Amino acid sequence: MLTLARANYGPYGIDFPLGATGRFTNGVENLRNAQRLIGFQNFIPPFARARAPREVLRGVNFASGAAGIREETGNNLGDHASLSQQVTNFGNVVQVMLRYFRGDASLLNSYLGRCIFFSGMGSNDYLNNYFMSNFYTTSSDYTPKAFASVLLQDYANQLAKMYTMGARKVIVTSVGQIGCIPYQLASNNSSRCNEKINDAVSMFNSGLKRLVQRFNGGTELPGAKFVYLDFYKSTSDFVLGFEVIDKGCCGVGRNNGQITCLPLQQPCPDRRKYLFWDAFHPTELANVLLAQSSFSTQSFTYPINIQQLAMS
Repeated sequence: MLTLARANYGPYGIDFPLGATGRFTNGVENLRNAQRLIGFQNFIPPFARARAPREVLRGVNFASGAAGIREETGNNLGDHASLSQQVTNFGNVVQVMLRYFRGDASLLNSYLGRCIFFSGMGSNDYLNNYFMSNFYTTSSDYTPKAFASVLLQDYANQLAKMYTMGARKVIVTSVGQIGCIPYQLASNNSSRCNEKINDAVSMFNSGLKRLVQRFNGGTELPGAKFVYLDFYKSTSDFVLGFEVIDKGCCGVGRNNGQITCLPLQQPCPDRRKYLFWDAFHPTELANVLLAQSSFSTQSFTYPINIQQLAMS
């Protein structure tokens, strides 16, 4: 894929055992921390490299840089696999797994029913769509409330498709306080968060939590167990734990947020002091703290924590 949304070069992965692997942080991202707490010893391979049945049985990472719920989101950065394409890719993997189970769909569904699915979508639909009016028309086509509504409708449809393919235990994340990331602070040339952006994503987050309640409480998706992971709340709660909360550890310009981390750039020496790794993404330590808090407590999860979901 031809895209600017890449992290397969140093200093990305500077603290990661395998180096730069496409993860948008200095070390381990939130998903990998959760996997480790659940008991996964090995890293889950990306979809592009996971083909053999025995490989996909251990899990597959379908994520794509700059992807959003809407098809056009992220086009400003180049090629990517949108949410709908990622769900299609999951369906293709299910067919590979079905051959491993010798065509026994019931046995496969039982296996998939024990798997945990993690979906963190929405941020790019605001950063690389709605609030990028020089490239997209969505901010003039929709009010913030209407945009949140169409996003949630599309998201619900894709999550329902995953359910028909066998997904039963699903974690969905809210959008974090992206009005406070170094990129936004640099864009506004201000030390204050862009509350217009935070207010808009809060509408999406509230609707997403209601969607989780709907999927868990009705007959629409029988047997489904959805968990809402509150990235928005965690952002504000973790601020007090870091010395530097308004700058990226690696980046260029004001707040190290005008241009994201460049190839071979020298990052800050002490990553543990920083909440943000680059203009957009948290550091490994921030990811570790979120994973630990959401695994065995309900500080940021609803209606149960990740450990309870895994054991259910």
